Amino acid sequence: MIGYDNMNDLQTIVDQVSEQLGSDAFGIWFLLGAVLVFFMQCGFAMVETGFTRAKNAGNIIMKNLMDFCIGTAVFMPLGFGLIYGKDIGGFIGTPTFKMFTDWSNFDYSAFFFNLVFCATTATIVSGAMAERTKFISYCVYSGVISLVIYPIEAHWAWGGGWLTVERFGGVVFHDFAGSALIHMVGGLSALIGAAILGPRLGKYKRDKDGKVIQVNAFPGHSLTLGALGVFILWFAWYGFNGAAATTVSQLSSILVTTTIAPAIATLVCMIFTWVKYGKPDVSMCLNASLAGLVAITAPCDIVDALGATIIGAVAGVLVVFGVWFVDNKLHVDDPVGAVAVHGCNGLWGALACGLFDTENGVFYGGGFGQLAYQAVGVGAILLWTGVTITITFFIIKAIFGLRASREEEIKGLDVCEHGLPSAYADFVFAHETIEYDEAEIAGLEDLDTAVPVKDFAVDKENKLTKVVAVFKEERLGDFIAAMEGINVTGVTVTNVQGCGTQKGQTHYYRGAKITPKLLPKVKAEIVVSKVPVKTVVNTARKALYTGSIGDGKIFIYDVEDVIKVRTGAVGYDALQDEE
Repeated sequence: MIGYDNMNDLQTIVDQVSEQLGSDAFGIWFLLGAVLVFFMQCGFAMVETGFTRAKNAGNIIMKNLMDFCIGTAVFMPLGFGLIYGKDIGGFIGTPTFKMFTDWSNFDYSAFFFNLVFCATTATIVSGAMAERTKFISYCVYSGVISLVIYPIEAHWAWGGGWLTVERFGGVVFHDFAGSALIHMVGGLSALIGAAILGPRLGKYKRDKDGKVIQVNAFPGHSLTLGALGVFILWFAWYGFNGAAATTVSQLSSILVTTTIAPAIATLVCMIFTWVKYGKPDVSMCLNASLAGLVAITAPCDIVDALGATIIGAVAGVLVVFGVWFVDNKLHVDDPVGAVAVHGCNGLWGALACGLFDTENGVFYGGGFGQLAYQAVGVGAILLWTGVTITITFFIIKAIFGLRASREEEIKGLDVCEHGLPSAYADFVFAHETIEYDEAEIAGLEDLDTAVPVKDFAVDKENKLTKVVAVFKEERLGDFIAAMEGINVTGVTVTNVQGCGTQKGQTHYYRGAKITPKLLPKVKAEIVVSKVPVKTVVNTARKALYTGSIGDGKIFIYDVEDVIKVRTGAVGYDALQDEE
């Protein structure tokens, strides 16, 4: 084991190891980093799937699969050459077919590395246009992004184009891993696409003049999947930012800044949403982690810990503001927050290079040259992307149609676009079972006087009565246990949706109010004869009562007869358990 006495000795060892490893080792790391970037496709798929509704999960998985496959098909003959081909006027590279004509001398590493980055640009757009885009239209615009939009602007900064020329006192445009070239491009494309496409049905409530008077939240069906996607993306981002490092020292610095920024962004977002909405917003904090990663992508190699901290802190607030602004001011429906995460923070990350570069940044005495060049580069990239993607979307709209039909959107794209009845076939949601605790209702209004119950007396021998209770899902365990306690074992349970006149309490999801017209409930049905109805009702109320709005209701019906299928027993006898 190598020992060291102080940090200077450690740095010396790091430099020696870096020198000994040489170019081959970093060539291997370069490719491993590219493999991690490919793994980000999985992360994006999980985030988008989790943040949207279950009826579109299969469609989203298919899109995230195909954007890489389509991207590969178009990047091979044209896209790669547009980035790294012989420069033409600083604007575009010359298309090359070398991978088909001179395979033995082809630069495999550069091709694979740029291919996985290209696929990332295309997949960002998918989330903002989710749940209502025709699959064929998605395939077309994904191909166009990989074919010409990304390759040309990437050539400007990474392929020897005009942004690599020294200006403003000897600086060049800096975007180490793609805050602007990848994420901002994807975010702007997502904004334009979602705006042209229009919001999901029911997203915005409008008055008779068409003015938006209410923004409705559509919570994602699985925050667990969304969180898994974020953790996958964070892990793979170490390859995204660090793959191009050429020394151990540089790689170590990049890994640290790539950790600090998202961590601080998430912390700031948690505090901000806690103060603003009364609760820390889970999905927004997941977005904040990604926002911090996007923001640090461009300056990851040129900032120190303080710079990374400030960049992350701004990203944590910017993502919340971005989601709110897109939703409430622009009225553009972005289910996953792609515009705020990638568009806003891609722009911020690119400009942050001019502020926090330890050599040329404004806050480090480097003057405004770097910041000016960053602004020029960002402006040019936005203009190129905005014009080309807008033309693309309108052409697609004219030829194929961009949006799925109203019926398809209501049914879900899984069944309509792919013939998939559900991405969760045979999946049954489990109810949380909570043991009944007398202390839970301690101090509340007396149960007997809170809601008086009519005394239902049995007026004839062996009378059959059906008791139906509709209540909160989380009380199911208490209800079943309470019924067993009075020897009622025959219970039929159904998942239903319903509400009373109060429409449920208002909550927030990603800054938008959730005021659902229908709330998830459980309906339990019991037929009794021997056990008094009053006993069943009072026992049920005791198990279900919390004192809160929405505790549920109990309905009582007369039953004409009961027949047991196997034995043919009728009436009272049909309800009895056999020994």
